Amino acid sequence: MTSADFSTVLPEFLLALFAMIALLFGVWTGKDKVAGTVLWATVAVMVLLGAWIGLGDSGSRAAFGGMFIDDAFARFAKVTVLLSAAAVLAMSADYMTRQGLMRFEYPILVALAVVGMMMMVSSGDLMALYMGLELQSLALYVVASLRRDSAKSTEAGLKYFVLGALSSGILLYGASLTYGFAGTTGFAGIISVVKDGDLSLGLLFGLVFLLTGLAFKVSAVPFHMWTPDVYEGSPTPVTAFFATAPKVAAMALIARLAHDAFGTVPGQWGQILALLAVASMSLGAIAAIGQRNIKRLMAYSSIAHMGFALLGLAAGTEQGVQAMLIYMAVYVAMNIGTFAFILSMEKDGRPVTDISALNQYAKREPVKGLAMLVLLFSLAGVPPMLGFFAKFAVLMAAISAGYVWLAVIGVVTSVIGAFYYLRIVYFMYFGTEGDTLDSRMPIVQWVLLVGAAFVMLVGVVNLFGVEGAAAAAASALVR
Repeated sequence: MTSADFSTVLPEFLLALFAMIALLFGVWTGKDKVAGTVLWATVAVMVLLGAWIGLGDSGSRAAFGGMFIDDAFARFAKVTVLLSAAAVLAMSADYMTRQGLMRFEYPILVALAVVGMMMMVSSGDLMALYMGLELQSLALYVVASLRRDSAKSTEAGLKYFVLGALSSGILLYGASLTYGFAGTTGFAGIISVVKDGDLSLGLLFGLVFLLTGLAFKVSAVPFHMWTPDVYEGSPTPVTAFFATAPKVAAMALIARLAHDAFGTVPGQWGQILALLAVASMSLGAIAAIGQRNIKRLMAYSSIAHMGFALLGLAAGTEQGVQAMLIYMAVYVAMNIGTFAFILSMEKDGRPVTDISALNQYAKREPVKGLAMLVLLFSLAGVPPMLGFFAKFAVLMAAISAGYVWLAVIGVVTSVIGAFYYLRIVYFMYFGTEGDTLDSRMPIVQWVLLVGAAFVMLVGVVNLFGVEGAAAAAASALVR
């Protein structure tokens, strides 16, 4: 390893080093007694690393013979992952403490998962891709079953582990096929084999298996079966984490693999992503209608939103990648605000997940009710909320690439999906009187809820610079 290699991977090294130091600190000083300190230290480190990466040097660098790539695309994804993970940790502190779940391992596992995500989005080789993916996955398997005295939480962790292991096996099989027919695991070497736009049958099967393995990670239909149960069974802050940072990392990894390794044959993988997008948007919109548990509802919402993000990627163009990145940034902001609200849904100190508990909520809590209304409208894609413009961007990318039929399906499923968001609004403003939820909401959760709603309203002006960063990231990837 040269000094140039080390400087390229320095952010990942520092976060991994912090996790190791925090682990030793927690063990030597009484474990859970310092859990809060470790959590807030992790938040601070992630925010600082996000600022450093976002405001640091521009340009593109490669390390370890091209296995690790640091470019504008990777930096955009890393900043999004780091800030979303920090926000989830911050808003979970009070909840985890009061529910007796605040263990010092929790923020450390999240930090290690984020290291894996940062590795994923910078992968330039199939081996590096798998290392990052497994580091993320192994940490997530554990935090899913963090509530050890809950059968649902244990079931969630076991289901996630079994299906995650299956997806890893499928992905490895695709990697072995790709290596066998391309003669290399490096993305640069793979794309040189298919530089004339001709994809052999063996490489095509390898690509299909690789995308199938990654489709598990973004909950794309028909590989979504773990999502509702894991979202419901995991502690709510863990569910919030699953719904944000890992989705960004996996979607960025799909884009990296498609464009860096198979960029000369977008027509081949574009059809696969289009099929996944249609299935995800359709099932996510329809299956959520019958859900009364808000965590399961958000699981199907996540499936539908990943379908829209895949809609942008299916275009196979720079415009499509830019639209996907904007969509994921807006999606993360919407979900952080929404889960900040869900964390506050309690009755006599016990978590409540049934949406009927929100009857007449806005009458008792007008500010929080209004903020949630804005977020739900944005999730549904109602103008002039920012969520509408995010959906508009991916739809226009699909149309520009000739996928008009795909955009039409996207519009139809978006209209169908609006029902279950608007139903919650109906409960909050027009529902029947019933038992009231606790009005308590920690200041961090309140700030994230109101702040996310504010962004959905005023972000349409300039998207706070995200649009320009996404354009630079897309141009760095699609060459």
